[in-house]
Amino acid sequence: MSKLELDRFDYLILEALQQDARATHQKLAQTVPLSASQIGRRIQRLEESGIIEGYHVALRADLLGLSVVAFANVSLEKHVESSLREFAEAIADLPEVLDCYAAAGEADYLLRIVVPDLPSLSRFVMNKLMSLPLVRSVKSTVTLEAIKQTSRLPLPRP
Repeated sequence: MSKLELDRFDYLILEALQQDARATHQKLAQTVPLSASQIGRRIQRLEESGIIEGYHVALRADLLGLSVVAFANVSLEKHVESSLREFAEAIADLPEVLDCYAAAGEADYLLRIVVPDLPSLSRFVMNKLMSLPLVRSVKSTVTLEAIKQTSRLPLPRP
């Protein structure tokens, strides 16, 4: 896929969509100095290029009974391609894992986990994560409070 050249209007549209992904083209035209039809064509181009992957709802985990957020450093026994693929497939099937990143450093993977309470976290780590055949160790850190949590990217200012 070739890199799409973005101009200031594209960045304005992306910034506005990060603030309100449900904004209509007409509403976007109030802050982006283009017509609604021009905005629609640009959004379609951004979607087709893959820059816009989709539209998501941000839910409050704590209000849904998921009040414990933890980060886990996971180290594997083996580092051959088939093992890494097997681990990735197993993690993809665990809804408690919101994010999983391959990492350089002390651990092989960094996971963000959400569960209802501490006993649930203990069961998840012991019965699910540690039971994966490739996992050598798991070190968890429980968060106390979210100071900053965002999915907005720091876009260049046009």
